[in-house]
Amino acid sequence: MSLVIVLAALVFLMVVAYRGYSVILFAPIAALGAVLLTDPSLVAPMFTGLFMDKMVGFLKLYFPVFLLGAVFGKLIEISGFSKAIVAAAIRLVGPQRAMLSIVLVCALLTYGGVSLFVVVFAVYPFAAELFRQNQIPKRLIPGTIALGAFTFTMDALPGTPQIQNIIPTAFFGTNTWAAPWLGTIGGVFILIVGLLYLDWRRRAAAAASEGYGEGHLNEPAVLAEGKLAHPLLAILPLVLVGVSNKLFTLWIPGLYGSSHSFVPAVIGNPAPVVQEVSKIAAIWAVEGALLVGIVSVLLFAWVRVKAAFAESSKSAVSGAMLASMNTASEYGFGAIIAALPGFLWVANALSAIPNPLINEAVTVTALAGITGSASGGMSIALAAMAETFIANANAAGIPMEVLHRVASMASGGMDTLPHNGAVITLLAVTGLTHRQAYKDIFAITLIKTTAVFVIIGLFYLTGWV
Repeated sequence: MSLVIVLAALVFLMVVAYRGYSVILFAPIAALGAVLLTDPSLVAPMFTGLFMDKMVGFLKLYFPVFLLGAVFGKLIEISGFSKAIVAAAIRLVGPQRAMLSIVLVCALLTYGGVSLFVVVFAVYPFAAELFRQNQIPKRLIPGTIALGAFTFTMDALPGTPQIQNIIPTAFFGTNTWAAPWLGTIGGVFILIVGLLYLDWRRRAAAAASEGYGEGHLNEPAVLAEGKLAHPLLAILPLVLVGVSNKLFTLWIPGLYGSSHSFVPAVIGNPAPVVQEVSKIAAIWAVEGALLVGIVSVLLFAWVRVKAAFAESSKSAVSGAMLASMNTASEYGFGAIIAALPGFLWVANALSAIPNPLINEAVTVTALAGITGSASGGMSIALAAMAETFIANANAAGIPMEVLHRVASMASGGMDTLPHNGAVITLLAVTGLTHRQAYKDIFAITLIKTTAVFVIIGLFYLTGWV
């Protein structure tokens, strides 16, 4: 019965998300409904002590990233830089390869260390411009961005600085470059198959005479004709964000050490506030990088942005609040579900799969799907079962690097179900609904999930690492 309760809560939330209802409202309803059916006396304590605690904790850490990312993306739009980048991309890869342009830009940003959420805000304006110019349906934008930002550069390519590639290092004693051959081959598989799928969808739409469409929500303004900025100047703020993020990541720990404390008041004897810098340095780095990007756009294009800055910044703030609250509500839902008895039953049942790598892959991707979070599902899976994975791998002669890469890629498999925070953010930013655009996101999800089992088979066939 406990398992049925967990699955019912998950299915309920996916259905309401798909139908376009607010996850901010229905995530706590789904979670607390599951608690009510499990132990009614825990509804109020879990709501305040777990759901709200996790939700507020997420906003505390990540709302500035959402806000700065939204402002940066809006400035890229109103400055005209998006149009300049679009024009350069068309010249570089050709007008028939609009999707390839967006995928490559997303991939460069995420592999450079830019947050997935930031990429959505920054890339959407010129993705819309490029798709509009080439009469590609807007509903294909989310799937295209998902392929570039949520797949191979997030967890497959060796060295990627995304959190999904960092978490396994603490459990397996590896580094972010673990299993470079398997990761690279898996990444190439996702890229090629994903592009083939998206191009098939584009050609089908063209055959049906379906263009970009009209009456869309959250549509970037069509820029007036005029002289475009030089493409190198237009892309410079994006490059500065990536480079600054890397530099701040290196500098901040050296500047502050592993922790830093300060006294929050000059009156009385308040306890010092201690910041564990090692846990938030990456967030500070992203925030600092986004500030550098925002300042650079203002410096390079102040004449263009000053007239529209006030209204555009209000729009960006509203978008950031909605996107962050959606994701934070999902985070609270995952915390509640992970605390229920049915979730433990699922975790224990998955551990019965005999093959070590398939066991790890299915366990991690299943828990990521249930929680709606790649990092959350992987953290729960590895915290509970890493020792078992390691023991089984040692018995079978499997290197820890392979365990790392399989766990990382599996976390980014079924995590993008309809209730995933990144999916909800992506759809909110692009002004589309699950009904309009989720089909293609799910297809990309299946492709990247398949890639995990491709590299497992490759390892057993060749022994490559």
